[in-house]
Amino acid sequence: MIYGLTTCAQCNRARKTLEGAGHTVTFRDVRAEPLSEDELAMLIAEFGDNLVDTTTNDYRALNTWLKNSEAEAQIAAQPKVMARPVIRAGETWHLGWDDTIEAALLAE
Repeated sequence: MIYGLTTCAQCNRARKTLEGAGHTVTFRDVRAEPLSEDELAMLIAEFGDNLVDTTTNDYRALNTWLKNSEAEAQIAAQPKVMARPVIRAGETWHLGWDDTIEAALLAE
């Protein structure tokens, strides 16, 4: 399962790579289908504040109150601030897409 945005290059790269290696991938666009409170709480428990990408224009566009709020409030208000992709492979979670994550997932 990949959580991300259909317009995210990293998400699309991860999806194509995994599908090309024979994995069945379910993709969820968190903007089109927002995370529930329970799902968001589970991801925050796994990744903490790292789940928010503070380097994006979308994060910088948040008002001061939201910037000082918890990650749950930031993502609920603007799903595009979520760091991505978030990948669940069985019981294992990964945040982002790089050579290490790719190798770990392709080895499964």
